[in-house]
Amino acid sequence: MSNINLTIDQITREGLRVLVNNLGFSRNTNKEYDSSFANDGAKIGDTLRVRKPARYTIRSGATLDVQDHTETKVDLTLDQQIGVDVNFTSKELTLDIDDFSDRILKPAMATIANKIDLDGLALYKDVFSSVGTPGTTPATAAVLLDANEYMDDQATPRDGERCLAMNPAANSAMVNGLKGLFQSSGKLAAQYRKGMMGMDTLGYKEIYMDQNVNVHTCGTYNGAHVLNGAVTDAADTATSTTLTIGTGTGLYAVGDVITIAGVNSVNPQNRQSTGKLQQFTVVTSTSTTSIAVSPAIRSTGAFQTVDALPASNAAITEVGTASTAYPQNLAYHRDAFTLGSADLLMPNGVDFASRQVHEGISMRIVRDYDINNDAMPCRIDVLYGWKTLYPELATRIWG
Repeated sequence: MSNINLTIDQITREGLRVLVNNLGFSRNTNKEYDSSFANDGAKIGDTLRVRKPARYTIRSGATLDVQDHTETKVDLTLDQQIGVDVNFTSKELTLDIDDFSDRILKPAMATIANKIDLDGLALYKDVFSSVGTPGTTPATAAVLLDANEYMDDQATPRDGERCLAMNPAANSAMVNGLKGLFQSSGKLAAQYRKGMMGMDTLGYKEIYMDQNVNVHTCGTYNGAHVLNGAVTDAADTATSTTLTIGTGTGLYAVGDVITIAGVNSVNPQNRQSTGKLQQFTVVTSTSTTSIAVSPAIRSTGAFQTVDALPASNAAITEVGTASTAYPQNLAYHRDAFTLGSADLLMPNGVDFASRQVHEGISMRIVRDYDINNDAMPCRIDVLYGWKTLYPELATRIWG
């Protein structure tokens, strides 16, 4: 039986439900929601402060060795207000909620969800670990296991919260490559029906196709790059280290991945060398002779990242070929990235307005009457922002 008249709260709740169901990458990440943004008299700006836990070194023996409690914080800026604007009449409000959702809400929510996911997957530039062969579409179990290995090296929890977002080409190749690999008949049937990898495979809670996987174009670097001078330990609060480059030409692009000869990564908990060259992502590239890279380079202490400091004239090796574009499929733990959302102000003097929160995402719908054009415009808005919280809990898979 149809509703006599749909209420704005019904419409907003249904819109949020559809939005969350359309999310891919965003659905499997951490959420930060703050209701105080829209409270009159309690403005807190447009930034959330996300606290990261302290890290300590172990004491040996009975002698007390008190350490400072160093807790780091990161700013999550809510800098994206996006929406879809539609017209719907009072007659359409007499539809039942399923018809209204199919005709009006689903197309709008799909557009919003794609934009949120696209922005979230752009955080690949913050991720320094990577596997796979640039220019080769991943199609074997080996590359997925390699990604898990790199996350294991960085002490990423194996708590059932690892996921993998692949572009359509990688998804197609992977389903074909793994269609008969130690899978139950039920999973094989699901793969065959949906053309998707699905749930609980090779250590991942979910492996899914996301057409919003970003493509990275490498910088214009060329020649043999080396460091100009040795590198010293970064402060515990630093998020990056600036490198001075002595030879080579061309610019690095933000998001390029490099290694430095003689500098291996360490496990962040036991500080033991992994035996693998530490990969760094370029976070700032201002000239041909200076770049900033993450993680910050530290050879000692609670926040140690490498087993040795880079030496003067150490060779720099780039992943990928200059000026070439590669898909950046992303393996990640849900805590690697955070999606922040907050309430928008509710306007007065309109036809109707509603604001609802579902699974950490706040959405507002407002409708008014346009006397000039005899129309009933309706706006749907979401205020959000993304932040990489723990880049070590993610690994890129080059395509």
